[in-house]
Amino acid sequence: MTAILYHGQPNGPSFTVLAAAFEKGVDLDLRAIDLVAGERHAAALPHVLEVDQSIEGEGPVLVVDGVAMTDSVFLACYLDEVGAGPAIRPADPYARWQMMAWCRYMIERVAPAAAALGNAATPPPVVPAGIASADLEARWQAAVDGRADAAHLADSRAKIAQAVEKVEAQLADGRDWLMGDFSIADLETHAWLGGMRVLLPDAFAASPRTDAWEARLRARPTVARALGLATVPKPETIWAPGPEINRWG
Repeated sequence: MTAILYHGQPNGPSFTVLAAAFEKGVDLDLRAIDLVAGERHAAALPHVLEVDQSIEGEGPVLVVDGVAMTDSVFLACYLDEVGAGPAIRPADPYARWQMMAWCRYMIERVAPAAAALGNAATPPPVVPAGIASADLEARWQAAVDGRADAAHLADSRAKIAQAVEKVEAQLADGRDWLMGDFSIADLETHAWLGGMRVLLPDAFAASPRTDAWEARLRARPTVARALGLATVPKPETIWAPGPEINRWG
């Protein structure tokens, strides 16, 4: 298998996929690209429909034997199937459903909020050429122009605070990881919430279980390896427009 991963800074969906690959011991040809500069949309990367119209238009692209795939949770599931390392999805059908439902919450509710807040704090410089999705191009232009709706930002801040509360409640029974055993849910949750601490410190002010969970996560060698790929001092501040607008209210 020849596998190339085009990835950005270890934040958001790039973090999930990098850490999942390291957890599973999958040998990938890692090729860093500048997502904020729009290199994901460059002609050098494969652009099948599933890539151009993906949920995470700012995320990494995995090319396996010439076939391009994208979206962090789905890529992590793929890596779980092909890798030799310990499973990062529960074996029990119901537990697996729980994990995927949790990840869907992160993808559809938390990710757009995090990206909106990140883009508002550090807008991308230009709209890159080559964006196939008209919706993504419009959101990218709004981010460059600084056209952040106050109500949308307030709603995004509320969604981040709610997500932290959800993590805190999930850990209330003393478990170390969100699904009991370490899983993709832990990676995807950190991917979107990790960069929110600097922007919304109040959301984490009363979350000791979340703090301890994040410390455990960062202590994992595979996570440290992923975070070590950063080429900037604060990769958690790097956000490119991408996740679709919220569909969960």
